[in-house]
Amino acid sequence: MTERKGERIRLYVRGLSLGYKRGKSNQYPSTSLLQIEGVNTTEEVNWYLGKRIAYVYCKAKTKKNGTLYRSIWGRVTKPHGNSGVVRAKFKKNLPPSSLGGRVGVFMYPSQI
Repeated sequence: MTERKGERIRLYVRGLSLGYKRGKSNQYPSTSLLQIEGVNTTEEVNWYLGKRIAYVYCKAKTKKNGTLYRSIWGRVTKPHGNSGVVRAKFKKNLPPSSLGGRVGVFMYPSQI
């Protein structure tokens, strides 16, 4: 068995699911609002546009698609306001139980 040396490398940035895009009386569950850790301005959001997001909602006992984790995948689509919040679209809309939950914003696809 080989031993790991050095620090573990994380390929994602943590984020927080804030809720759905909404107006005064309507909400739009097809677009979710996320706060990415360490992103506080619209200029910083630009690097994350198009990056993939995973919301992991469960660890199961049986494997599906080669993994025990159940997740919903999405993409960062555009900034929302001036404080670093982003809009994201998921393959399936995030469930209401995800509000306030953690998401992972991955560093790919990258343009560098």
